[in-house]
Amino acid sequence: MGKKVYNFGAGPAMLPVSVMERIRDEFLDFQGMGVSVIEISHRSKEFQNILVEAQNLFRELTGVPDNYKILFVHGGARMQFSALPLNLAGRVPSRKCLYFETGNFASLAVKDAKPFGDIRVVASSADTNFDRIPDYDPADIEQDAAYLHITSNNTVFGTQWQQFPESGQVPLIADQTSEILSRVIDYSKFGCIYAGLQKNLGPSGMAMVVIREDLLGHAGEQTPLLLNYAVYDKDNSLTNTTNTFAIYVVKLVLDWLKAQGGVAVIEKLNRQKAARLYEVIDRSDFYKGFVQTRDRSIMNVTFNLQTPELEAKFLQEASAENLYALKGHRAVGGIRASIYNPMPMEGVEALASFMEEFQRKNG
Repeated sequence: MGKKVYNFGAGPAMLPVSVMERIRDEFLDFQGMGVSVIEISHRSKEFQNILVEAQNLFRELTGVPDNYKILFVHGGARMQFSALPLNLAGRVPSRKCLYFETGNFASLAVKDAKPFGDIRVVASSADTNFDRIPDYDPADIEQDAAYLHITSNNTVFGTQWQQFPESGQVPLIADQTSEILSRVIDYSKFGCIYAGLQKNLGPSGMAMVVIREDLLGHAGEQTPLLLNYAVYDKDNSLTNTTNTFAIYVVKLVLDWLKAQGGVAVIEKLNRQKAARLYEVIDRSDFYKGFVQTRDRSIMNVTFNLQTPELEAKFLQEASAENLYALKGHRAVGGIRASIYNPMPMEGVEALASFMEEFQRKNG
C-alpha cells in the first residue's frame, strides 16, 4: 500500500485491509488449484464450499433461526424493491403492501414496488426532508397487508430506526443495506431482511436476502425466474452463473467479523465511533447535525457547516489529510462520514481531530 487513506465513502465502501490482502494473496492460485477463484465453476465443489461456509457464518454471527433461508441474489438492493412485491404481494387478495418512507432509498422502494401491488405509505418524513424517523399510529398498520417495509438505516440522510415498529401479524421487511451486521438484531422479528453487499458485506452488484421459509412460494406467474426467491432457495442461489467473486469476498468479510469477536463486539465499537463524531458536532454551533438527535445513525454521520464555501474548504482540506469521500449526498449537501464496520477507530479519530482543528482555525 502507498499512503494511508481513510475511506468514508457511502458505498461501494471500504473493506478490511486484511480481507483485501487475503484476496490479493489467493487471487492467482486459490487453495493450490493453480487457478483464480474467479475462474472456477459456480457448480464446482470448491465454490459450493465457499457458498455454504458464507451462509453458515452469517447464521452463526447473527443467530438467524433455522426456518430462514439465506439467499444471494442479483441486482443489489435496488432489484429487491421490485422483487419483494412480486414475491409477497400475492399472499393477500388485496395485494396491499405497507411502507415507511424515511429517505431516498425508501422512496425508491415505494416507486419501484408500485407496478406490482397496492402500495401504501404508512408514514413519511418527507415534509422535513427526511431528518427523522416519523411518528406513526400502530392502528395504521393494516393487518390484512402482505407486509410492512422499512429502511432500517438511511444512508443519504443519516437516520436509523432505534426501535423497530410492531407489525402484529404482518411480516416486517427491512432493507438493511447500510447497517447489516453493525448491531445485534433479533431476526425472528422479521419476515425478511435484505442488503446490498457494498457497505458491510463485500463488493457491489449483489444482495443477500434472508427470508422466513413460509414466505416463499407466493410469487405470481409473471415473476421473472431470477426475481423469484423460491427459485433461488430451490437452487441454493445457483440457478444461473452467480457472482462467485462477490460471494467469496462475503465469506472472507464474515471470517474477519468473527475474528473481531462478532456482532456484539463490532456494535460496541461502532457506537464508540459514532459517539466521537457526534460529540464534536454537538460541542458548538460550528457544525450542525442534519438529523434529529433521537434518530441518529451509527453508520452514516451527516452534518453541515455554516456556509457552502466553508463546506467546500472543509472537503478540500480533509482530502489533503487523506480523509476520503466525505462529500454529502446531493439531496442533503454538507458532509457525510460513513463509518461502516471496517472503518477503524483510528480513522474516526483522525476525522474528529481534523474537525476540531478546522473549527479552531475557522470558527
